[in-house]
Amino acid sequence: MLEIYNSLTRLKETFKPLHEGHVGMYVCGPTVYGDAHLGHARPAITFDILYRYLQYLGYKVRYVRNITDVGHLEHDADEGEDKIAKKARLEQLEPMEVVQYYTNRYHRDMAALNVLPPSIEPHASGHIIEQIAFVQKILDRGYAYVSNGSVYMDVEKYAKDFPYGKLSGRNLNDIVTETRELDGQAEKKHSYDFALWKKASPEHIMHWPSPWSEGFPGWHMECSTMGTKYLGEQFDIHGGGLDLIFPHHEAEIAQSCAALGHESVHYWMHNNMITIAGKKMGKSYNNFITLEQFFSGKHELLSKPFGPMVIRFFILQAHYRSTVDFSSEALKAAEKGLQRMQEAYARLLKIQPSAATNVEVSGLRDKCQEAMDDDLNTPFVIAALFDSAKAINTVWDGKGTISEADLKELREVWKTYAIDILGLRLEEQGGGDEKMKAFHGAIDLLLGIRLQAKQNKDWATSDKIRNELTALGFQIKDTKDGFEWSI
Repeated sequence: MLEIYNSLTRLKETFKPLHEGHVGMYVCGPTVYGDAHLGHARPAITFDILYRYLQYLGYKVRYVRNITDVGHLEHDADEGEDKIAKKARLEQLEPMEVVQYYTNRYHRDMAALNVLPPSIEPHASGHIIEQIAFVQKILDRGYAYVSNGSVYMDVEKYAKDFPYGKLSGRNLNDIVTETRELDGQAEKKHSYDFALWKKASPEHIMHWPSPWSEGFPGWHMECSTMGTKYLGEQFDIHGGGLDLIFPHHEAEIAQSCAALGHESVHYWMHNNMITIAGKKMGKSYNNFITLEQFFSGKHELLSKPFGPMVIRFFILQAHYRSTVDFSSEALKAAEKGLQRMQEAYARLLKIQPSAATNVEVSGLRDKCQEAMDDDLNTPFVIAALFDSAKAINTVWDGKGTISEADLKELREVWKTYAIDILGLRLEEQGGGDEKMKAFHGAIDLLLGIRLQAKQNKDWATSDKIRNELTALGFQIKDTKDGFEWSI
């Protein structure tokens, strides 16, 4: 049985890929029924850093990040209806229109954050046949049962043969007291049994035929199925947010053991949460701020717009396993820190070498490497780069000198760690946020002119502005207070 780790501490010393030179990595991606928020940005950036660093170390990485676009057991207020189906019904759209719209916007936000695209991005809806086959394997091995057209994991029977709860450290007694009431609870043998396949209710518009009913796969099934399909029955790394350890990842372990006879994942990694005033940020708490709102500054908790690189830098300033508490003041501090780094890099590219060095520049590469090997300690990498910025500024101010060899090494280390691994766009040289602010101001000004034209019944001008902006990809919505827009 493979050993489970909750982190890759001392990465170079402890990380042993299952296949030499190759790494298989699966990360739980977004459920696409709304715009991405800061809570989505953290895992995307965390595992982007791991992806970049593993490639830097010379591994060939197959990075799989799924798109959840199938009804599952995270029901909304309407009993039996998942969030994508509800949005489709309310907006009179096909569910896949909702999926495609928010997937496109997620990709746009990830590109703005400089998150590299994964090797494979499978959709749950495109792997229904494989999920049905996976459920059948569990049934054939006797660890599941059919009840009223739904299929449930027999957790008690499974726990007699495998250690259920090993990742989260929970036992069945704990799980019984914490299990929340869900639709179909009466169909189960035990409250902690979870759905592998769910019979669709009549109003559920996302459903597929199966040997048991017209329905849809359970939430946990998609990751087990797609992970093994693209990475094999055993693969290296599975990641996601800390909130997914239980029940999602615990259920995945159970599904793999039940279907295959062994665990699939070698290393588990989890990033911690983003909080606001100590409370987790998320849609279910109605306290989230979308990335688009960060970029535009249009939210009551934001004092100004914050560019994508500020968001990325803000997240990287904390270790991925620590909690990050959001505030506008914290973002302002991150913005200043990023500007200092951008200014230092701009100076590094402009300073000229001398015959000798009289500033301290040695050891930077080793410090950065050691920090990254120590469980991806990005705050220490940033601290080491800031420390070297003192030498850069000393030379820039004419108070020190640097040799050609040291200058070349310093430039290479900054490019490797700040740009290639941390993924910071330092070439913006501190102007990215001001440019974005000016851009948003220009659009607001133009739409203000349109609003004035409408009030003056100058329909030609009003329609021209709207039509031209729409053709450029803007979405404009008139409101009782004026207007809203997005790209």
